[in-house]
Amino acid sequence: MMSWTKSGIALIAVTLLSANAWAGEGPSGHSHSHGETFSAGEPGNPKKPSSTVKVTMGEADGKMLFVPARIEVKRGEQIKFVLRNNGELEHEFVLASTADNLKHAEAMKNNPNMAHEEPNGRQLAPKKTSELVWKFTKAGEFEYACLIPGHREAGMIGTIVVK
Repeated sequence: MMSWTKSGIALIAVTLLSANAWAGEGPSGHSHSHGETFSAGEPGNPKKPSSTVKVTMGEADGKMLFVPARIEVKRGEQIKFVLRNNGELEHEFVLASTADNLKHAEAMKNNPNMAHEEPNGRQLAPKKTSELVWKFTKAGEFEYACLIPGHREAGMIGTIVVK
């Protein structure tokens, strides 16, 4: 018969929590598993051909914005987004369905220091650039948004139409 002590139970709990962290569950409850699915398609292959779309982000006249604010692509098309933060504030580009981005934005309100370097998103400091390669496998309307609290509400949202 086995006897459990408080320290033994605590050791098991720490081991299980560590296993969850190694399995890809971040401290914010964000999953970073490689089998993750995305509402707007899938990560692209940088070694394959793609069209390039330049997207700038920043602030102007009291608004936060993306330029362009609307992009049209064909289903199956791979796009290399070249992202540039021309603003004075940190911004991000998160590509997903509106429902997924709204859910994620709520999570960020509870954890505003959450950093993103996900397959479908990039966080950029002022005057910095980054790239994101994405394959649009699903038709429909999707969005890219800055989910830093207050930024989406200030107009930092764009639309992608996949035909």
